[in-house]
Parts: sequence; C-alpha cells; structure tokens
Amino acid sequence: MLADYHLHTSFSDDSEYPMEDAVRRAIALGFDEICFTEHIDYGVKTDTNCDCAAYQKEIERCRERFRDDITIRMGIEFGMQVHTIPQYEETFKQYPFDFVILSCHQVEDQEFWNQTFQPGRTQEEYNRRYYEEILHVIRRYEDYSVLGHLDMIRRYDKAGEYPFEKVRDLVEEILKTVIARGKGIELNTSCFRYGLPDLTPGREILTLYRNMGGKILTIGSDTHREAHLGVRIKEMHGELKSLGFESVYTFEKMEPIAHRL
Repeated sequence: MLADYHLHTSFSDDSEYPMEDAVRRAIALGFDEICFTEHIDYGVKTDTNCDCAAYQKEIERCRERFRDDITIRMGIEFGMQVHTIPQYEETFKQYPFDFVILSCHQVEDQEFWNQTFQPGRTQEEYNRRYYEEILHVIRRYEDYSVLGHLDMIRRYDKAGEYPFEKVRDLVEEILKTVIARGKGIELNTSCFRYGLPDLTPGREILTLYRNMGGKILTIGSDTHREAHLGVRIKEMHGELKSLGFESVYTFEKMEPIAHRL
C-alpha cells in the first residue's frame, strides 16, 4: 500500500495547488491512496480557513472521475488550541471526514512559523509550552486520528536543536494518551525539504512510541505544491521497518486500516 496522508490544495490558505492536479500527480507516481487534509486553524484564521462545503463537493467530483485509478479520502488538519476546541467539535459533526490530523500550529493565538510566539520566552519555555498545549488538547478532545508532525516546533526553533530529554516527560504523557485512546501519530516527510537533521517526529520519539506499544502510524508528505507530493514516502516504509514497526495505516470513516510493511 502506497499512500500519502497529508496533502494540501487550494482549499488551504497556504497552497494554490488544484486538487485534480494533485490526484493526477499521485496516480502518475503510482499511489494507491491519498488523503487530502486541508487547514482549519480557529483562533488565528477566519475567512481563510477551508471552505468545507466546497471542499467536500470537489472531493466527491474527483472521487467519481478517478474512481478506477486511485482511492481518495476526505481528511482535515485541525490546528487546535484548548480554547478553540468547541469550534472544532462543531465542524467535525458537520462533515463526513475519513481522517483528522490534530496539529498544534499556535499557542495563545500566536503562531510558531512566523516567530510570533517565541520572542520573550526562553528556548525551554516555548518548547515545553508547545508540548503542554498538545497534551491539554488531547486530554479534552478525541475526534481525531493522528497527531501531526509531533515535534514541529523544531522547524521554527532559531536557537537550534533542543535536547529531547528535556521534553521527554511531556512527550511520554502525550503518547500514553494517544495509545490509550486508540489514536496514532504521523511520519511527516516534510523534514527533508526543511533540511532537518532527523525525521519528523524524530527517531527518538518514533522509537519511544513503538516501545510504549504504539502501532497506528500514517505517512504524509505535507504537500503544498506538486514537487512535495509523495516525496520519500516509499523509502519511509523501510525506515519504519528498521525501527520495529510492522504496519502503516490508512483510514476510512475515521477507522484505522493496517497494511503490513
């Protein structure tokens, strides 16, 4: 099973990639299945969040047009904070999502990518606060499938690599909650285009997850343009096997489906 489970198109505010072009590209690359995961980030975005009704309509059109060539799933990426949980609860009820990535892109309505949150805080403070927010959210919210790019804060840490051991306690609590509730994490191959020194999440987190009994894991490219789609996903099958994982997962109607590596 070759599947890319993290794709953005023009239904996300940071992409102009037409959905049909993405589907055609995935077919050309030999993918069996793809899942679109458009952005919704309540608290920092208003009219730039995904128009879910229009998105659903385009998903259905592409499914019909390419039904003999590829499986297309309707996912979403929720950029959650504790105080925005009620808005996501309402959105989840309204649409037939197959898959939900729960990500943390901001804390206190201050984003990481543009360095709004980090200034005025020590490296320890903003790293720990990032993981604390994820933990607080997943203890209150369960309508998700996997945690997206779990150590994403590393992308935007201008102070350099922060030692994993200094956040291990928080990561363990996060993974404990994820596993206990039958959820998963994703391996996000955007680490290669960001030039990170490790996978996303890093091998220490992936190994910890496996050792704690974690099994559900998806692989996604975090595509925003054609050049991103499917990048190094097949290679990651071998990487995961070397780390002791036995399966990669896809989803249908929020239910995980295992595929042996």
